[in-house]
Amino acid sequence: MQATAYTYDPATRSGQVLLDDGTPLPYDTAAFDAGGLLLLRPGQRVRIETEGEGNALRITLVTLQTL
Repeated sequence: MQATAYTYDPATRSGQVLLDDGTPLPYDTAAFDAGGLLLLRPGQRVRIETEGEGNALRITLVTLQTL
C-alpha cells in the first residue's frame, strides 16, 4: 500500500502517514526501524505494510516508495 509521509519525530522514530483517501495513520518505532530508514520528510511517498482492519489497523513497515 502507498501513502504520504505526514509527520516524523526523529527522537522517537515514529509519526503518521496519510493514506490516499486522506486518513492519517500512525506508525511506531518498530514499523519505522523495519524499513531500514534513517529519516523521513513530510511529503515523501512511502510504501507501508499493515495488519488488522478498521480501528485495529496498524502499520508494520514503512519504507520509501520505489518504482
